[in-house]
Amino acid sequence: MTADNPSLRPWRDIERRKSRQIMVGDVPVGGDAPITVQTMTNTLTSDAKATIDQIRRCEEAGADLIRVSCPDVESTAALKQIVRASRVPIIADIHFHYKRALEAADAGAACLRINPGNIGSEARVKEVVDAAKSNGCAIRIGVNGGSLEKDLLEKYGEPCPDALVESALDHIKLLQDQDFHEYKVAVKASDLFLAVAAYTQLAEAVDCPLHLGITEAGGLIGGTVKSSIGMGNLLWSGIGDTIRVSLSAEPEEEVRVGYEMLKALGLRTRGVRVVSCPSCARQGFDVIRTVQTLEERLQHIRTPLSLSILGCVVNGPGEARETDIGITGGGAGKHMVYLSGVTDHHVTDNDMVNHIVKLVEAKAAEIEADTAQVEAAE
Repeated sequence: MTADNPSLRPWRDIERRKSRQIMVGDVPVGGDAPITVQTMTNTLTSDAKATIDQIRRCEEAGADLIRVSCPDVESTAALKQIVRASRVPIIADIHFHYKRALEAADAGAACLRINPGNIGSEARVKEVVDAAKSNGCAIRIGVNGGSLEKDLLEKYGEPCPDALVESALDHIKLLQDQDFHEYKVAVKASDLFLAVAAYTQLAEAVDCPLHLGITEAGGLIGGTVKSSIGMGNLLWSGIGDTIRVSLSAEPEEEVRVGYEMLKALGLRTRGVRVVSCPSCARQGFDVIRTVQTLEERLQHIRTPLSLSILGCVVNGPGEARETDIGITGGGAGKHMVYLSGVTDHHVTDNDMVNHIVKLVEAKAAEIEADTAQVEAAE
């Protein structure tokens, strides 16, 4: 990248692992496609309305793919309506009951998340693969440290990277034996050391897209930290084509955390990137509450742009030079606003939040118009 554009900082470069590309519905996964962010609904899938409502919130948060669990025939019966209503491809999560996979494929699922080893006999695996082929479905092989096959646990004594990778390779062979190659693979574990080691090992052994996740990561804060360390490590190494942040939180939060992770690494850009200080006695306004309010009110912005919110002039001007819009706290409730890194005007406490929202919305509209003009010229 830096050879083509010397202005890029080489210490920011991430060289992604080369993988072949598959399609999940109309979304490309792997190859040079953007790393996709996905989540999973937690409503009863049989309740189509509740599930669709939750899917809509996840779509608004930016989800590229959404997975729904299909544990029973009532769920796969509702899936057809859910798929029709969704704006993004739907992945059907299947465990044990191979007939649910057949039903989900017929209902329009773009991908089947299965563990071929627990589907049953080779004949049943063939039925699932045939259904996937007939309906244009991809398959995600989901290996998990918490549900490894008994023979592998006996062989290795405990879940370990070699065991997870061997399980994945065995499952891949089941699909390849059926001449099926539209698959991606995950080797998840709740132990982030185990997950990172397994993914790193698998990345060298296969060329298919990899789905990243630290499973059962925990609540919003703990799970975010754990996922960021594990998945961030892999993403920084260039490993990963699609991600799901597994949190004991609403699925919209998983999407937001996933995007923030990718934004921090420069792998995806979406919405407002906020640079803000932790606040101290020098702050000219309530930084913490201001940031919380702005993050909430700017969730509708999808255009990539940057906003710095600094409580005083120690680092404020320096950070503002690097962002599209910036504000630094001043005395007597009067604060400096920066546009494109240059001091522009002042704003008072009472008007500050509404004023920044208007500036961000205007900047987003300007960027969108410029982009549209360039695309039209091409």
